Amino acid sequence: METLVLKGFGEVVKTVTFRVRRYDPEKKEIPKYEEYKVPVQKGMTILDGILYIKEHLDHSLSARYSCRMGICGSCGMIINGKEKLACQTQILELGKDLIKVDPMGNYGIVKDLVPELSKLFNNHQSVKPFIVREEEEPKSEFLQTPDQREKYAMFTDCILCGLCLSACPTSASDELYLGPQALAQSFRYIVDNRDLGFEERLNVVDSKHGVWRCHFSGACSEVCPKGVDPALAIQLLRKVMTTNIFVKYQQKGATRGPERKSALGVS
Repeated sequence: METLVLKGFGEVVKTVTFRVRRYDPEKKEIPKYEEYKVPVQKGMTILDGILYIKEHLDHSLSARYSCRMGICGSCGMIINGKEKLACQTQILELGKDLIKVDPMGNYGIVKDLVPELSKLFNNHQSVKPFIVREEEEPKSEFLQTPDQREKYAMFTDCILCGLCLSACPTSASDELYLGPQALAQSFRYIVDNRDLGFEERLNVVDSKHGVWRCHFSGACSEVCPKGVDPALAIQLLRKVMTTNIFVKYQQKGATRGPERKSALGVS
């Protein structure tokens, strides 16, 4: 048995089997699983194991990764049936001799463990994930109190890993569904007191494939590696939308700025 696999680790503790889903769309082959024996050292992550396979056993294996520190969100995949970041999941903590690794669900596949994430990024972009203002060039700083920031603070931690959309049963049944990531980010900006883009986001969020399609299974929040709660954001977004239905027709024209925020209960 090898005594050293990667620099910085100790001696090999055990050997586990990685069962990895392989698929190359360009070859038009049926997806299959291949097994690899990986010597494991204390502290090794699933990503370390995959890189060991690629370096020592099979150079053709493809996976997506970058920072290796749980910051970039690049290495999302399904590990033993649950969405996780490979760089945050330690092999020994799984307590298994067989580790099954699949690419994230509800996405196309570029190759092997690499998902095609255009849907995630396009949906994110569609909700205008930025502060919308009427001024082209702000003349001063937009002030915000700690209490105002607290209304959306949790949802700023999203790293766009895509795990929530992969776990979402609604996304599995509705290809056009915006998904928990985009809806949570929509809420994050709508309740930001500096933002005036509520009406601009309505056509996307308040649609057949928008906020009302969520069945509230909570799978998205369960798999988030950053503790963000997209399911909560969706429910809060529904509250804002419902409140808007009542105030919308009580006034002539849409309210703006502080007046609109007060009417929506998100001052």
